[in-house]
Amino acid sequence: MTRYLGFALVLLLLAGCSGDAGDEGFAGLTGLENNGGTNNKADTPYLQPGPGDQLTFPADFGPHPQHRIEWWYLTANLETAAGEPVGLQWTQFRQALQPRAAAEPAPAATDWPLQAAWMAHGAVSWKGQHYFAEKLARGDMGNAGATAVPFKVWLDNWRLTSNADNNRWQLQAAGEGWSYDLTLNIEGPPVAHGEGGFSAKSANGEGSMYFSLVDIAISGEVTLDGEVLAVSGKGWFDREWSSQLLKTGQKGWDWFALHLDNGDKLMAFRLRDDSGTFQSGTWLPAEDDPVRLGPEDLSLQELERREGVPVRWQLRISDYQVDLELSAPSGDYLNRGLYPYWESPVSVSGSHQGEGYMELTGYAD
Repeated sequence: MTRYLGFALVLLLLAGCSGDAGDEGFAGLTGLENNGGTNNKADTPYLQPGPGDQLTFPADFGPHPQHRIEWWYLTANLETAAGEPVGLQWTQFRQALQPRAAAEPAPAATDWPLQAAWMAHGAVSWKGQHYFAEKLARGDMGNAGATAVPFKVWLDNWRLTSNADNNRWQLQAAGEGWSYDLTLNIEGPPVAHGEGGFSAKSANGEGSMYFSLVDIAISGEVTLDGEVLAVSGKGWFDREWSSQLLKTGQKGWDWFALHLDNGDKLMAFRLRDDSGTFQSGTWLPAEDDPVRLGPEDLSLQELERREGVPVRWQLRISDYQVDLELSAPSGDYLNRGLYPYWESPVSVSGSHQGEGYMELTGYAD
């Protein structure tokens, strides 16, 4: 989804640090009205996606060093052998400090380059408990990065790697009291959101390139406080990049990715600002092509809050007879990193049954 992260990096970069996040380093989300801009140290400008831009595979699985911000993001609804639900998240972000053309080689690590920084998040949710960890790294030093061929994203010992055909991935991550080692079988092609992959994030047309893998069969092990759980289930993978961050006045976003029991799928989001909201999405019928949803095509309404966070929603798409109630399980699913945000599984009831994930930002201090 639209994780428009603006990172304050000075402490992190001057320290040249990597590892688990503490009280210093990334200082959170900020607003930016910059439409790309140029770098004072070079003639290479930041690139900004727009309508008409096209997705290119496999290259777009890899990094986009001439864009300001990008992320790789997985959520999963899993079950243990006993049928107990387990929720899982993994995300890795790259924040550019200096744009670099895709054809230009990366600077030598011995030069201690300051072109980019990385952040990774991992979380597991089980029986009302929520485990979370955050890691940071300086860019172009070798301990964090991404490649397209072979597809690989890593930060220290957190790694997403692929086979030669990029249809079978291995994901490994660990934090205090938790770890997971999972195999991901990619069972469908990438889905382009918005206009051929360009996803607008405001009525004025600002946006990002955005695609998803929505058919992922997952199996493996999750370890929680020393207990090893065999798990299996479904995953949803998002890939997004841009050079625009949140506009002034935008407060945060609400994002949902849903697998419905009849095989239909749905991605929907809204961005909140001083004047209202902007919303969009993609309807993925099981037996037909994806359908782009504009602001007028869907309705998102809060139904209930828990400690200030909306945990129950109504989502409607009248043209497709979709009227859903989305509910987070009991518990606290706030990712308490340098920028706190809510990341939880949801159950789906109403016109359809199913499960999915939601991410909510801008509600926590």
